[in-house]
Amino acid sequence: MIDKTYEPGAVEGRIYQTWLDADAFRAGAGANPGAETFSIVIPPPNVTGSLHIGHALNNTIQDILIRFERMRGKDVLWQPGMDHAGIATQMVVERQLMENQLPSRRDMGREAFVARVWEWKEESGGTILNQLRRLGASCDWSRARFTMGEKGAAEDQMMRAVVKVFVDLYKKGLIYRDKRLVNWDPKLLTAISDLEVEQRELDGNLWHFRYPIDGRKFDPEDKSSYIVVATTRPETMLGDTGVAVNPEDERYRSIVGQHVVLPIVGRRIPIVADDYADPEAGSGAVKITPAHDFNDFEVGSRHELRRINVMHSDASIWLKDNDDFREGLEPSGAVQAIWDGLDGLDRFVARKRIVELMEEGGYLEKIEPHRHSVPHGDRGGVPIEPYLTDQWYVNAPELAKPALASVREGRTSFVPKNWENTYFHWMENIQPWCVSRQLWWGHQIPAWYGPDHAVFVEETEAEAQAAARAHYGQDVELVREEDVLDTWFSSALWPFSTMGWPDQTEALRKYYPGSVLVTGFDIIFFWVARMMMAALEFTGTEPFHTVYVHALVRDEKGQKMSKSKGNVINPLELVDNYGADATRFTLAAMAAQGRDIKLAMSRVEGYRNFVTKLWNAARFLEMNECARVEGFDADALTQTLNRWIVGAAEKAIAEVTRGIEEYRFNEAAGAAYEFVWHLFCDWYVELAKPVLTGDDAMARAETRATAAHVLDLILKLLHPFMPFVTEELWAETGKNGPKRENLLVLSAWPDACGFADPTAESEMRWLVDVISGIRSVRAEMNVPAGAKIPLVVVGASDETTARIETHRPAIERLARIETVAHEAAVPSGSAQIVIAEAIFALPLAGVIDLEVEKARLAKDIAKLDDEVAKIDKKLSNAQFVAKAPEEVVDEQKARRDDALDRRGRLSEALARLS
Repeated sequence: MIDKTYEPGAVEGRIYQTWLDADAFRAGAGANPGAETFSIVIPPPNVTGSLHIGHALNNTIQDILIRFERMRGKDVLWQPGMDHAGIATQMVVERQLMENQLPSRRDMGREAFVARVWEWKEESGGTILNQLRRLGASCDWSRARFTMGEKGAAEDQMMRAVVKVFVDLYKKGLIYRDKRLVNWDPKLLTAISDLEVEQRELDGNLWHFRYPIDGRKFDPEDKSSYIVVATTRPETMLGDTGVAVNPEDERYRSIVGQHVVLPIVGRRIPIVADDYADPEAGSGAVKITPAHDFNDFEVGSRHELRRINVMHSDASIWLKDNDDFREGLEPSGAVQAIWDGLDGLDRFVARKRIVELMEEGGYLEKIEPHRHSVPHGDRGGVPIEPYLTDQWYVNAPELAKPALASVREGRTSFVPKNWENTYFHWMENIQPWCVSRQLWWGHQIPAWYGPDHAVFVEETEAEAQAAARAHYGQDVELVREEDVLDTWFSSALWPFSTMGWPDQTEALRKYYPGSVLVTGFDIIFFWVARMMMAALEFTGTEPFHTVYVHALVRDEKGQKMSKSKGNVINPLELVDNYGADATRFTLAAMAAQGRDIKLAMSRVEGYRNFVTKLWNAARFLEMNECARVEGFDADALTQTLNRWIVGAAEKAIAEVTRGIEEYRFNEAAGAAYEFVWHLFCDWYVELAKPVLTGDDAMARAETRATAAHVLDLILKLLHPFMPFVTEELWAETGKNGPKRENLLVLSAWPDACGFADPTAESEMRWLVDVISGIRSVRAEMNVPAGAKIPLVVVGASDETTARIETHRPAIERLARIETVAHEAAVPSGSAQIVIAEAIFALPLAGVIDLEVEKARLAKDIAKLDDEVAKIDKKLSNAQFVAKAPEEVVDEQKARRDDALDRRGRLSEALARLS
């Protein structure tokens, strides 16, 4: 017997264990013989991570696809796993050491520290995978992979894949070592990727400095003796090696090619003409510090300017023993004292001191308040430095060529298609990829250095020793490269490394390439593009044929979620409060292509009510002995009601199937919701109640069988979206009628058999319109809920008259009608609705005060007119539209649309009374 109420917390864990016990998620489970394969690799979450709302959306969409294709009989694999998250994991363990007053990483040494990280991973890492289980994710957990491989496995396949790719790329000349600028985190002392940099708007200053023109006597009052440059980072001026002006700027054309003398330092640096300098910005002249600014690096490269690094790795000033800085300079004692005073200072302390020195020397023209974006490391939390250092690079521009062609030629497509333009833009302008990190946790780069710093890149140390012996003619001592690889390097191999590559495994043959990748737009560059490049280089095929890019989940006002705003929604709290099914269905129902999700608790609560509605309907049918029968035959049905609902179910099957196939998850969920809540629960079950309790045994038996059959179809349609409640009801309803062959998760997706009865559909649509119309009028006119009122029908055809007689009991019961009469004219004081050729009139005189009701409606309409006028005034204000946040403008537009909709309905109601 189905319980009176559905309690997700009491059901979900038990159901999930049932699936695991049945091995239902195993690759190939439930597949038809010789079935087509369908595979998805999970975007590997960080081993340190916890489930956030973006993960919930991403994995819900993946699970919908996986469950759908599994039910369609395909050989399905959803490949799970985790990323080792180099920086994040190392930080977690270092913090743990500090909190427990244990030796630091440096004190422990590399080997002991890495062993400690593995211990942490085994004990505490991977929380997010268990959280995905709570969401219902049906991954093949037996195949879970980790980008760092298995602890202690000497010949781990995942590790071998990473090493082989690095070595092969190096030997092809596609990996090399170079001195370039990187995003440097002075706190963590490592290079970081662009994805690990967050921009923060901060109040700062713009300092305008006077640089004396060489050969002219510097005089602060003589503008011809100097050129003014502006900077937000005065400390970097120590490394300036040029000043750039626009070649079209008449003010400076005559001095291009001359030099200025760098204050405090004394270095002569050239004035160069470059389009990078904006004549409209500041003075039009820009200081160029190639070793400390990405744009300046490019300008410096174009003009062969020196690159002088003036900072240590911790961003303190480095002047002492800095040969690059001192080259060509012969400082006086006073200047040397200034350098000594600056050496070793924190960059921000040095900034203050340099400004003081510039002011003392007459070189400070002015200081302006300046709000600007300052890049910070998202882990270290401090401003990052563009830093000139030796790193390992991948020749991404070369690898990008086939990856670009793949999308251009349609072998891989993006959904929505507009994301292809984003992909093209980035790939066409791609820069060399810095893949080395100054960490201990990660894939240590397989490179060894000889006594003269010659490098030997091989898969093993023994192979490196052999290469060194061939090079030197004798055995020499080699030193291993200390750096590890960027986490994204191993993640780029994920689609094929998880399948066993470089070994030619059965999984690689069967499930690679994958069918679809589900991801967020923010990692198209960092992950999707790199997977494309790596896969094409090492397997010769694209890693997937479709990239579905989902939207961002925002709060109900459309604002991006952040801890500082206090608007973060925890998906596990949603699961606790509303159940996994309601959480999943909400995300799917709102996942329109190209549109961010504005998530409100009311929506989740609404879909929890949907779960309850389904449960109650199933329970009602069970109480009325609705049981499945062998060989249900829709063509043999005699009752119009039953022929209608089976035809409607067929339409729903087609709509839901098409929605999932086309990655229009909101449309698929919407079609399922509309059919289940409105057509099945609200109408079919209500209209079937008299039949189920009536005296017509044949009609009763047919309706019981039909209701059970359609409920089975509903459970299948909803299963990819709401797996727990549907599996529970599948088991409960399976106790009545023929024995179930499978769990729902392994049952066949319903095929649309093409059954349709246009006559039954027309008649039932008419009945629904009549009852809905009468109910709307009652609500609009404030007719008391318990009041029964007469219905007068005018101008009915013979067909309509026959329908009224057939369905009179339902009309009277569901619309609370006292009597139905056919008249030649509409009685005065009646509200009217027109359906087909007939007028359905509700005489309301004596039931409500018509004049009072007219006045109420007119007043409400006037209020809405006033509201629309106020909103229109705001939206017509160009200044408001330009300055207001996008979500505020969207909210105003939505309010306007809602007000106009309500006004239209009230106007129709008033017209009926008039």
